[in-house]
Amino acid sequence: MEDFSVGSVVKGVVTGIQSYGIFVKLENGYTGLIHISEITEKFVSDVNKFAKIDENVYAEIKSIDDKNKKCILSVKGLNYRADMPRKIKETVRGFTPLKEHLPIWIEEKLKELDEKGK
Repeated sequence: MEDFSVGSVVKGVVTGIQSYGIFVKLENGYTGLIHISEITEKFVSDVNKFAKIDENVYAEIKSIDDKNKKCILSVKGLNYRADMPRKIKETVRGFTPLKEHLPIWIEEKLKELDEKGK
């Protein structure tokens, strides 16, 4: 079971869409609402542009009502679509750029710490 507490990000399934928000089914019989104001910082003219019925989404829990098994959810700032294709592609060089720069970064940090110590 996922961490089911305020502030955690959980996976759910879109079960309904209204003009005011998106309804999501979560684990253990809980349901949630992503209010239109919790979709994005920008103006939302049509909630249907942000989700589809039966789509898997990730959302942050803003509040939990354990008695009624309901949650207020938010997707602001999240890559919330669970089934989105990944845009990161591995290059032929892999981790080589990091390996090459690591000694330089260590040297820079050591100099910085040494200067602060004086």
